[in-house]
Amino acid sequence: MSLHVDHLRPDRDALAAAGAAALEQRLDAATLRMAPSFSAAVFDADGVVAWIGRGHQRRDAATPTRDTIYRIASMSKSFLGAAALVLRDEGRLDMHAPVTDYVPEFAAATYQGRPVHVTLDMLMSNRGGLAEDNPWGDNHLGASRAEMSRVLSDGLRLALPPDETYQYSNLGISLIGRAIEQVTGQPVERFVSERLLRPLGLHHTAYSLDDIATESARPDAATGWRTFDSGASWANEPYVGCGALGCIGALFSTVDDIAAWGRFLRSAFTDHPLSEDVLSAAARRELQRVHTIIAGTDERLSSRPLTGAGYGYGLVVEHHRRLGRIVQHSGGLPGFTSHMRWHVDSGVGVVVFGNSDATSAAAIAIDVHDRLLDEVVLTSAAEPSRAEPAGVLGAQLRPWPETLRAARLLDAHVRTGEQSIASLSDLFARNVLTDEPVDVRDAALNAARARVGGVPTAASALEARLIDAPTEAVLRWRVPGAAGELICTLRMVGLSHPLVQAFSVVAGDAGADDRPSAMRSLPVTAEPGR
Repeated sequence: MSLHVDHLRPDRDALAAAGAAALEQRLDAATLRMAPSFSAAVFDADGVVAWIGRGHQRRDAATPTRDTIYRIASMSKSFLGAAALVLRDEGRLDMHAPVTDYVPEFAAATYQGRPVHVTLDMLMSNRGGLAEDNPWGDNHLGASRAEMSRVLSDGLRLALPPDETYQYSNLGISLIGRAIEQVTGQPVERFVSERLLRPLGLHHTAYSLDDIATESARPDAATGWRTFDSGASWANEPYVGCGALGCIGALFSTVDDIAAWGRFLRSAFTDHPLSEDVLSAAARRELQRVHTIIAGTDERLSSRPLTGAGYGYGLVVEHHRRLGRIVQHSGGLPGFTSHMRWHVDSGVGVVVFGNSDATSAAAIAIDVHDRLLDEVVLTSAAEPSRAEPAGVLGAQLRPWPETLRAARLLDAHVRTGEQSIASLSDLFARNVLTDEPVDVRDAALNAARARVGGVPTAASALEARLIDAPTEAVLRWRVPGAAGELICTLRMVGLSHPLVQAFSVVAGDAGADDRPSAMRSLPVTAEPGR
């Protein structure tokens, strides 16, 4: 299966220069006041291309290096999701089985006083109905397994009906770890280490600093800090322990290891996925697709130009209106903030760590990432020297050849206006010229052309005027006029020989966020949780 992704890689030198500049500019004095230190990196399909370290990770003389270790909190969840699919692929774990098959104590859970049916899949993708629990979860990260068994046996009260609505739940996802332990007979942390971290060479990632390989007696680890007066004073925040909930938020790591993790996951969308012996490409794509839709009313999504958002397995999938599919996850614990994100079509990603929860690593990473996608990826994809045409044709989903052929012929028809649309009847399914008669279509096109002040016969290549291609059967593009523009929309029907089933031309503006993008994919997306 050809996934058409790797050809969108930007020039590495250009990305490195732009990445260094973006990181430097974003970590300004105001940002640096809100955490004792930051470590941030930009990466592509081959590794880290730019890194910046600022401040003092222990508020002493030391300054961060690329090997400085930070707590990554809920970014740990993607490792848990991957571990579950390792066992699923081996036939040892059923993600669609009731939780009670693996965690019997969950049988005491109720919704509105009635027993519930909840599966591992529902919990891993945050639609199990459990209440949001970030503050409680942070405090109980180190709680013992015996304590959590008592919590479960006492009965959980669901806040929503299961299998219907997104609601972030640390406790819910932690039960995937309990299921892994029940199946393997070993601590989930050991299973993740043996089956994922070590085989992938992530030697600076572990649930305990004692397990991190280092040449010195103690790894260079950032300590957590909190401020309640906007950085005027700081209080040390001890590390939260790693107990029954540790699998969802206790990992320590470096920017290089997380960049490598992002490259491993993203490579599943390419024709040459990395380390298939560790986890299949198909399973990795499953981690990075929407299992639970996040409602557009969520204020943390509505402020961004997203057409959709959803939760996968320990990862959030965004569909940016201009940039296409982005995979990401945040992490937050008392004393720490973290974020990782990568753009599927280009492989460009950003990792940001800070050792204070008074600031947002996500906000920093989003700003840097969006800037790089705009300034480097979009620009390089539109260069004439590219083998692929500019516009949406560089996206992971590209129009069928029949879609493009029909679009070019219809585009010429719209621009010249010399003949009746009936002259193109061979392109159409039989409904097209009966749904709207030929004379009506011809008159409507002439009227639209007049409303934009006429349309010049000559125009730039169709590829340069594309707006979007949400599927391989749909294409939308612009035709410039003297006093406006026409928006053309083409829809094909997927027969063995695809035909045009609908075609429309309207005078107007598609909107600033619909300008041609080199990166389009199916709507899928943002982690409102931690």
